[in-house]
Amino acid sequence: MKVAADREICMSAGMCVMTAEEFFDQDDDGVVLLVSDEVADTDLARRVRNAVNLCPSGALQLVPERPIRPT
Repeated sequence: MKVAADREICMSAGMCVMTAEEFFDQDDDGVVLLVSDEVADTDLARRVRNAVNLCPSGALQLVPERPIRPT
């Protein structure tokens, strides 16, 4: 699972950090930072999805995985 963060619309609420602090951080102004852009751990993925849903500004999005096409 991949995640994207739009730092331009982040309102620095910190819900993401409170929900999945291993994956999200905030800069000195409180704007979201991604520790990584991909989540592999199942429990962390659940919390990251929850953080995306809780984001009050909609700055976080899940990025759809592209299916692997056979050659």
